[in-house]
Amino acid sequence: MAVDFSKTLIVAISATALFDLSDNEQKLAELIAKDPKTAARKYQKYQQDREQVLLKKGSGYPLIEALLKLNQYQTNHHNDIESPYVEVVVVSKSTPDLGIQILNSIQSYGLGITRSAFISGDAVAPYVADFKVDLFLTTNHEDAQQVVDAKVCACAVLDVIPVQMDRLDTNQLRIAFDGDAVLFDDSSELIFQEQGLLAFHEHEHKMANLPIDKGPYADFLIKLSQLQAKLPNQSTDAPHNPIRIALVTARNAPADLRAIKTLRAWGVTVDVAFFLGGLDKNHVLTTFAPHIFFDDSIKHISAARDSVPSALVPYHSASPLLSTLKSKKPSS
Repeated sequence: MAVDFSKTLIVAISATALFDLSDNEQKLAELIAKDPKTAARKYQKYQQDREQVLLKKGSGYPLIEALLKLNQYQTNHHNDIESPYVEVVVVSKSTPDLGIQILNSIQSYGLGITRSAFISGDAVAPYVADFKVDLFLTTNHEDAQQVVDAKVCACAVLDVIPVQMDRLDTNQLRIAFDGDAVLFDDSSELIFQEQGLLAFHEHEHKMANLPIDKGPYADFLIKLSQLQAKLPNQSTDAPHNPIRIALVTARNAPADLRAIKTLRAWGVTVDVAFFLGGLDKNHVLTTFAPHIFFDDSIKHISAARDSVPSALVPYHSASPLLSTLKSKKPSS
């Protein structure tokens, strides 16, 4: 059977983001500390003995569950082409033999995941590119940075598991995005960091009718919006739509108009938008209750992490904004 993923939203997630593997990681660290020479063999035995033990859900699990549920709305299957709305790939840096517990847990939870990559410690970025991924989620900062620097796809580092993760409604996918340096490029944010808020507002007012260049999450948002348009109940019953998308940004007037017009130029209409002007994002995020919130600011991620699944969007290593932010940090 031929497979056509050209219109499919493809998400890759590390095994450590999908499941809580902290017990396994702790055991390996203990074995290495005791005897590095025998650690690998003993850890293999430990894993084999636990292959049927169900793994706990990780911070990315609710998002993946909600994404995969979107495939239930698909009715136009072709006889010879498999083209789901959403495809999820699990990526593990473990060996295939040690991945059986992960595969068993996927099956036990009933997740519709059929593709996986066990890469035995290799670099992640090339394999993520091979799967034509639109978004990669991981708990490993180094892996995320490699994917970001290679400009393979949208990428984020998932944070700790929120306290109230189980209350998230997986029957409606909700995703929240920051604006600058996430959906939009970092040029405007760079002006704010280097010249201040007044210069930023003057620039955005002057450029109000000129779309902002795409940021690292623009193409993912566009593809998500295209998927949203295929699903039922659009506009007529917004609170019960299968997907709800939020823009949660520190922008406010007069910088709000340019953001909305940029999304319009991309053919995207978000369901809700919050132009907070520097107010704490955590309150509206708690109310919106997204399955994931993408932001480039560690400050905003830290504030939201106890309420919603939060994902840090790393800067490209060559980003002028990254250099500016580093130069502004007080010396220790």
